[in-house]
Amino acid sequence: MDTALNPQPDHLRRAAAIKILILDVDGVLTDGSLTYGADGEVTKTFNVLDGLGIELLQKTGVAVAIISARKSPVVVRRAADLKIMHVYQGTHDKRIAFAALLEATGASAEQCGYIGDDVIDLPLLRNVGFAVTVSTGHPEVQHRAHYVTRAGGGRGAVREVCDLVMRAQGNYDTALAPYFA
Repeated sequence: MDTALNPQPDHLRRAAAIKILILDVDGVLTDGSLTYGADGEVTKTFNVLDGLGIELLQKTGVAVAIISARKSPVVVRRAADLKIMHVYQGTHDKRIAFAALLEATGASAEQCGYIGDDVIDLPLLRNVGFAVTVSTGHPEVQHRAHYVTRAGGGRGAVREVCDLVMRAQGNYDTALAPYFA
């Protein structure tokens, strides 16, 4: 059975409890590619499906945050476009940023979901209520996640999780209703 199309009761239970969905960037919001320009500028490509999913999820009351080991002005710009309020960049020990996020929001670790794709994400994945990785994630991460997306990083995986959370919380139809009017 394809769990991405047919989430298991445990996935739905975990997704229903989420108040904050935390995203890694490289390999999750992007496909993990880094393009260097002649001037040394790094560019990243983001997926519009993921972007709308993030906007819809936030409208249902679930906050979205970014925690990334790399530091990039492009991420700040994308976060601003999507009205993501909590953005933490430039720390390889993501537990530090996670602790700051919990302090800033008053949320518990169990109320957080995290989407990561590589071993650097394991400390957070082991501590959140809903640990998610992408289909293109490292095998060690896939073995330890609660849920593995059908879509790859930068290819709609974040949207898949946003939709799953909205469905689990009973908000999916309401969130999409304006588009069917």
